[in-house]
Amino acid sequence: MSSTRTGVDAVAAAEAAFARGEPVLIHDAADREGEVDIVYPAAAVDPEAVRRLRDDAGGLICVAIDDAVADAWDLPFLSDALDHPAAEAAHLDYDDRSSFSLPVNHRETFTGITDDDRALTIRELGAAADAADAGQFGADAFAETFRSPGHVTLLRGAPDLLADRQGHTELGLALAAAAGREPAVVVCEMVDGETGAARTPADARAYAEREGLVYVEGRDLLTRLG
Repeated sequence: MSSTRTGVDAVAAAEAAFARGEPVLIHDAADREGEVDIVYPAAAVDPEAVRRLRDDAGGLICVAIDDAVADAWDLPFLSDALDHPAAEAAHLDYDDRSSFSLPVNHRETFTGITDDDRALTIRELGAAADAADAGQFGADAFAETFRSPGHVTLLRGAPDLLADRQGHTELGLALAAAAGREPAVVVCEMVDGETGAARTPADARAYAEREGLVYVEGRDLLTRLG
């Protein structure tokens, strides 16, 4: 599958790939973070996917969940939950606030950091989010299934997604909704292995081409799905 599609074709290709459980590369915007994330439907993640995220992306492996699911699980924004001066008056150059919520492990993991452990946590978060979306998995079930702190960081999507915020959290969740997937996606920033800086969109496109993955610009997702 070519990564060189643009506009509507790129969005359609991304939707189809996501519906099949395949990862998609999303660039948010040059005037925002200016980063490319590898994004997966959470329920499709296996240990090999975690390896790809760890080795080929290199950023923080997070699971973004829909705002309604976060409410069902009674999950706070991490900045609101922390009683420490470092959490006060946080300032971000690229946004109004962080989407970070609790870091968790599935209760059947050991340390939680191995590829197998993180894949289990992520996959079960995807299944739980799907159940929560149907009103069948609330806060008590979440606490019985997951523990915090852990090694998979949760992100809360904005209530109206792209109408409220245009980060990778919302871009990935909007893509999941369009593809008919569960309201939970894995996002992980691509970091250049040599420079340690964010991988450029050109380099990310080249990676997508080599790997047969779809690359899509955030502005195209906004135009089609916003």
